[in-house]
Amino acid sequence: MTLSNLSSFLAPDFRVKQRDSLLEISRALTQELDIDTLLRRILMISIDMLSGQAGLIALRSHRGLWGVRVSHGLTPDFLRMLQPVFADIPVQTEDEEGRKKELELMNQQLGKIVKQASMGLLTGIGLPMITRQRTVGMIFIFRGFENIFSQNDVEILNSFANQAAIAVQNAQFYAEVNRERQRVSALLDAVGDGILILTPDHKIERCNHAFHHLVGISEEDTLGNYHEEVIRWRIPPKGMQLADAEAGGWPLTEHAHLYVEGDLLRFDNNAAVPVGITYAPLFSETNALQNIIVSLRDITRFRQADELKSTFISVVSHELKTPVALIKGYASTLRLQDADWDSELVQESLAVIEEETDRLAELIENLLDASRFEAGGFKIHRSDLNIPLLAQKVCDRFATQSEKHTFSSNFSNNFPIIMADENRIRQVLNNLVSNAIKYATSGTVEINGEVKWNQVIISVRDEGPGIDPNDAPLVFDRFYRSPETSRQVKGVGLGLYLTRSIIEAHGGQIWVDTSYDDGARICFSLPLDTD
Repeated sequence: MTLSNLSSFLAPDFRVKQRDSLLEISRALTQELDIDTLLRRILMISIDMLSGQAGLIALRSHRGLWGVRVSHGLTPDFLRMLQPVFADIPVQTEDEEGRKKELELMNQQLGKIVKQASMGLLTGIGLPMITRQRTVGMIFIFRGFENIFSQNDVEILNSFANQAAIAVQNAQFYAEVNRERQRVSALLDAVGDGILILTPDHKIERCNHAFHHLVGISEEDTLGNYHEEVIRWRIPPKGMQLADAEAGGWPLTEHAHLYVEGDLLRFDNNAAVPVGITYAPLFSETNALQNIIVSLRDITRFRQADELKSTFISVVSHELKTPVALIKGYASTLRLQDADWDSELVQESLAVIEEETDRLAELIENLLDASRFEAGGFKIHRSDLNIPLLAQKVCDRFATQSEKHTFSSNFSNNFPIIMADENRIRQVLNNLVSNAIKYATSGTVEINGEVKWNQVIISVRDEGPGIDPNDAPLVFDRFYRSPETSRQVKGVGLGLYLTRSIIEAHGGQIWVDTSYDDGARICFSLPLDTD
């Protein structure tokens, strides 16, 4: 058999092998998501079909920079030699002339290095991977004999280069979609409100971490379920809900947001959490409803603010009415012209008027102080302060007001002078001792002080009923009053709130000593060093 007959005999088998290789690559394009695995398979088939000894596939990044992505039969030292080749290739435009210059330069540089490294024993060929008029990479095949690559070799490599270009394009699309999905997920999870993305028939497609935390349900139990299975109300909210709105034609426009407010049931403990839910439609380019974006916001604080406002109005109104009524009553009585009052009764009446006026003035001043603290306009004027001396003065003052209590202060002889606002610390001690008198109808009220590390600890204790441990974390809140004692003891719940604000403005802390069980003991700290 002649050489030409042998070539004719082998040609059909070669074409069958080429076809099978292309089919294998085509199947891999639809099954393999890892771009490196796919490119490595394409490279190995290309080397095999062209009887090569080595090869590489280089890709160009979105910034226009080239680099080897996969290789075979090339040593790490040789690949390092190629790095300057890719680095020196200038970024060309996407026009045809620019692509040609770019690829010619790369072929020239590679050919030069290959011949130098192999001492002329290797020859190579490279073909571009082009998709959508854009060069995304290049396949290089090297073999160890010096015959030139035939036109058939070029066509074979070109077929594989086209397949590789499609693989890169698919991988880039997949990576872009994956990056966009991750970006959207990161954005959703960064939002403090709970987010649901619904299909038009209300099936949940996406949700964020804030929603799981708010509703007490896992992602697995959320996705794929319907909105109505996850949004469960303790009591159906007043007004229009999503189903009612849709029955009336909602949404008519892309700006037709729907707001619903009510108490949502959690899944983990069946507790109710106040939420405000906003429904916003998302339309496609053909103006068809594509998704419904659901935003859930915890409105517990708004509810608490409303309740606090109602409590404030109620308590303050009551506390203002009582002294005003007493002042008006005694003043009206004293003004009666047909009555002959003895001097003792007049003095008692005037004393009541003066006492209730002081009470009104104190209430007004406390309200003003609370407003200053909230507005950030409260200032501390520090000076040298002798706390033991101040505490004794407070005890002496209250001793003249109550015969049922005894007052004492206990401080070490070397108790340090600190830098603090004397008027405000006096206000703190007055508030704490006044509270002790209110809640402990008799007994000892004691002010103690000690030094610990770089701070002083001051405490005021009484022998009354004490503070319920459940109330201890709340007694310093604005307008808070214990349900057990609020009916027996007058007040608006501002004294301890102001006390805490003053201490914290000094850089200290205040707390209830829950370990003390012979009454109530409230402690506060002040720093020794205020620099």
